[in-house]
Amino acid sequence: MNASRSHRHVPLLVPGALALLAGLWTGLARLGVTLPPPPAALSALHGPLMIAGFLGTLIGLERAIALRVHGAGAWPLLAPALCGVGALAMLAGAPHALAAGLVAAGAAAHVAIGAEIVRRARDAAHVVMGLGGVALLAGAAMWLAGWPLHRATPWWVAFLVLTIAGERLELARLVQRGPGARMSFIGIVALLVFGLVLGLGSFEAGLVVVGVAFALLGAWLLGFDLARRTIRTKGVTRYMAACLLPGYAWLVVAGALWIASPRMFLAGPGYDAMLHVVVVGFAFSMIFGHAPVILPAVTGAPMVYRTRFYAHLALLHLSLALRVSGDLLPDAGMRHWGGSLNVAAILLFLASTAAAAIGETRRRARVRAPVR
Repeated sequence: MNASRSHRHVPLLVPGALALLAGLWTGLARLGVTLPPPPAALSALHGPLMIAGFLGTLIGLERAIALRVHGAGAWPLLAPALCGVGALAMLAGAPHALAAGLVAAGAAAHVAIGAEIVRRARDAAHVVMGLGGVALLAGAAMWLAGWPLHRATPWWVAFLVLTIAGERLELARLVQRGPGARMSFIGIVALLVFGLVLGLGSFEAGLVVVGVAFALLGAWLLGFDLARRTIRTKGVTRYMAACLLPGYAWLVVAGALWIASPRMFLAGPGYDAMLHVVVVGFAFSMIFGHAPVILPAVTGAPMVYRTRFYAHLALLHLSLALRVSGDLLPDAGMRHWGGSLNVAAILLFLASTAAAAIGETRRRARVRAPVR
C-alpha cells in the first residue's frame, strides 16, 4: 500500500492515541501521582481504555490494512473504527451500554477479520490470531453484560497474548527443530483457551490454568522464536529481538504470578503486578519492537531505526522490575516510582518515534528537492 493511501488511515489512530493518553493519566492517578485527577468514572475505565480503546484500535488497524492489501474492501476498517469510537464514548462519559456496546461491535469486527484471514490462509498461526479476536469479543460481551471488570480482564489479556503469539508462530518455523514444536505450541494454546473457559465457572482455577499456559508459552517463545537468532545481528533487526526476548521472559513471570496468587486477581498491588507484567512487560515491549515496521505501514510516514530507541526500551523493563518489586514486597514507594517510570518510558517511546519519523520525512524531502 502506498504512502498516500496509508495516510488516509491516520484519523483512525487518533481515538486510540487519545485512549492511550487517558489510560496513562488514569494509571498515574491510581498510583497517587500528583496531577489534576481524572473523573472517578474515567479512572475506573483504565483497563478498557488501554486494552480495548488503544490496543484494540491499533491491532485492528494493522490487521485491517494487511487484509485490504490483499484485496478486501473497506469493511475491515470497522474494527479499529468501532473500537476507537468506543474509546471516545468512554472519554465523553457516555452510558456504559453505549461505550461497551461499541467496543463489543469492534471486537466482533476483529473476529470477522480473523475469520476472513483464516479462510484465505488456513494455518495454525492465523487461527491463533483469530482466537485472539474471539477473546477480545468475549471480554467485551462480559463487560457489556455487567460482569465485574476483573472477570473480563483475563479474556482481554488473552487477546494480546494470542495475537502476538500467533504472529510469532509464523516466523518461528524458521528455527523449529522438529514437528513436535508446532504441536506443543498448539497444545499450549488449547490449554490457555481451556483455562479461560474454566474460569467462567471456577474463576481462581481458571486463572491457575491460564498462568500455566502463559509460563509454557513464554518458555516456548524463548526457545523457538526467531529472535534467538536475530539478537546476534545488527541495527533494527537486533533492536527488535532485544524487545521481544525480555517480553517473553515477562510472560513466564506472569504465568508464575497467576499460578501462585489467583486470589489476588481483584484489586491491590498483587493485581497490579499480575496485569502489568503482561500488558507492559510483554505487550508494550512487542509494540516498541514492531513500531519501526508497523507505523510506516499504518501511517505512511517513513521510519528509520535509531540507536536511542534502546533508551525507552531499557527504561520500560527496568521500571517494570521496580514496579513489580514494589507490588510484591509490598513497598508503595517502589510501586509509585516504577509505575511512573513505566509511563515515562511509553511517552519517551512516542516522542522518540515521532522525532525519527519527522526527521526521516524532512531528509527525504531535501533529497527530492530540485537543485537550483
